[in-house]
Amino acid sequence: MTFVKPFLPEEFRRRVQDVKQRMEQAGLELLICQDPANMGWLTGYDAWSFQYPQAVLLHLDLDMPIWVGRLVDVACAQVTTDLPAQNIVSYSDHLVHHPQLHPYDDLCELIKSRGWSSATIAVELDAHYYTARAHQHLMKGLPEAKFRDSLGLVNWARLIKSDAELVYMREAAQIVSNTMREVISNLKPGLPQYKVAAEVYASQICGLDGAYGDYTSACPLIQFGENTNAPHLTWTDKPLPKSGLVLLELAAARRHYHAPLARTVHIGKPPCEVERLADVIVEGVDAVLEIAKPGVVVEEVDGVWQRILRRNGYSKKGRSGYSIGINYPPDWNERTVSIRAEDKTVLQAGMCFHFQSGVRLNEFGAAISESFVVTQGGGKRLTDVDRRLIVLD
Repeated sequence: MTFVKPFLPEEFRRRVQDVKQRMEQAGLELLICQDPANMGWLTGYDAWSFQYPQAVLLHLDLDMPIWVGRLVDVACAQVTTDLPAQNIVSYSDHLVHHPQLHPYDDLCELIKSRGWSSATIAVELDAHYYTARAHQHLMKGLPEAKFRDSLGLVNWARLIKSDAELVYMREAAQIVSNTMREVISNLKPGLPQYKVAAEVYASQICGLDGAYGDYTSACPLIQFGENTNAPHLTWTDKPLPKSGLVLLELAAARRHYHAPLARTVHIGKPPCEVERLADVIVEGVDAVLEIAKPGVVVEEVDGVWQRILRRNGYSKKGRSGYSIGINYPPDWNERTVSIRAEDKTVLQAGMCFHFQSGVRLNEFGAAISESFVVTQGGGKRLTDVDRRLIVLD
């Protein structure tokens, strides 16, 4: 069985040591990761198995984590990680979808067998796949343990990308740039919306220059006409209009590292108010990229953007961007830094963000976004699609 691992073992050893230092500083003895991105980042584990209970355990006394999952996924752990055999553990399959029992019952027994039953244990209370029932069984099975929320400990460890990670970020950006250009070039009146989405998927996965694309953590977000002010709608069977707006927010993933991108297209001659909003968005993103340097506080980045909007008579509530990197469904942001007022995070070189510059008015919306990496010279674009309102005659 052939599987090309995305990183050398040294990369994972560095990550494990970093997380253990963070655990020690936080007074934690054992960390249980349920987030598939955190599991993959710590061990390399990569399989479509996150719909079932699984976990990666890291104790301060361990040199390498322990993976715990279904018996059928043991082979996936053996193929995708460098974990030794004794660190790959399966739970009893009859516990899957059992009305009273739970796979975490076996996880509790494993923790007891290691002498960790009274440890201070951090769990990822905000992880998408950590269910209330899983937490109940952990609490019941380990009554002497002291449970704490990890508060995104591993997510925050992922924030600054290594040189090896940036390779995949850039490749993902090249793929999504190519996908965006291909899709836009084929937009035409009468084309059903679902065919636009189908073309996105095909291009994302085919990749570019021999670098294939992974499945993305979210589906293509595509809005048309009057629905462009509703940013999270998906496609229907309706045909593209003879004239009107098309808003595309896509991503590509390379070894699960994501680069999102949004562009606004107008079929036919655009109204002046659409052109004006697009121009203001481009001006605002230019200013954001210029200021996004190490040492700058995140809320200052948002302040620059908001001032440009206000000066031109626009406003945007809510955050304007978020950190990006490795991820799995259902979300491609890291759930750490948000570009918004009151975020006091200080930018450092190697952090990656999607500046989601969408502005939604009552009648329509527009977005011309960028994925970028923080550098000494400012935010460096990862993607390379023209930043403008794209008009198709």
